[in-house]
Amino acid sequence: MSIARQDAWSQDEDVVLAEVVLRHIRDGSTQLKAFEEVGKRLARTSAACGFRWNSFVRQQYKSGIELAKKQRKGHKQHAVDHTTDIQETKLAAVEKNESRQGESITLEEIISFLSRINEHTAVNQEQNEKLLAEARFLSCENDKLQIENKHLLNQLTILEEDYRTLLSIMERARKLTVLEEEKNSPKVKFQMDKNGNLERVSK
Repeated sequence: MSIARQDAWSQDEDVVLAEVVLRHIRDGSTQLKAFEEVGKRLARTSAACGFRWNSFVRQQYKSGIELAKKQRKGHKQHAVDHTTDIQETKLAAVEKNESRQGESITLEEIISFLSRINEHTAVNQEQNEKLLAEARFLSCENDKLQIENKHLLNQLTILEEDYRTLLSIMERARKLTVLEEEKNSPKVKFQMDKNGNLERVSK
């Protein structure tokens, strides 16, 4: 039994992973099958391939994913959907004991149907885990922004207090200067001369 690798991923391995996943998307296959194929080629587990794809490689190939979805073979996807509809109908009939004459369901069809359900469940679980990770990241970012905002508000309050203190000091200094000027200025008085005019006389 071969031991799955656990070393770091190389750039070439990322390219292989992307090429295989994009091919499976174009062919209407599932990502789980792509991860299994890549795992066999690179001697890694399918879970490790899935984690690498969703956590890093997928972000580098957004445009390629959209193009692969557009190029997906419509007739093959239609055939898969049609087959799935038949299997779902037959399985429901078995569950309700309403199988019609001439129609039968094989064990292989049941296994195929259940495998498809399991694949969709796994894909949905991966998407949910990714959304939860994004939610946790956004929550942490929000907490950081709130802390920064509180810090800035505190700094603004301190600056406002310093500004008011500076204005108060400047006002006191101005009043002291005015008082000092009044104190040092020569006092004058006015008196009326003999012609009836006021004249300035130093005290």
